[in-house]
Amino acid sequence: MTKEEEIMEILSVRVFDPVLQSAASETLKKGIRYTIMRLKERNAEGMISYFWSAIVGTENSTKFARLMKDNGFTRFEEVIDEFRERFNNQWINS
Repeated sequence: MTKEEEIMEILSVRVFDPVLQSAASETLKKGIRYTIMRLKERNAEGMISYFWSAIVGTENSTKFARLMKDNGFTRFEEVIDEFRERFNNQWINS
């Protein structure tokens, strides 16, 4: 498994799939599909950077995170600790 696949696996299980496999609104599903597309354009380091940029947030990403939370879904913010511990500098350089 590549580093990129490993990152996507964690995010898919914890964040993306619960939305995509539910009766969530098309707005939520479209946002998740867009996020997946953007992540897949990057290498592992870029994916990690994208994750942290999403946490810091732009106006659009913070609105989307609020929409996810309001609908009871796990956001990037809820997987920070797991992400930080797993995808650290040691991991990226291994």
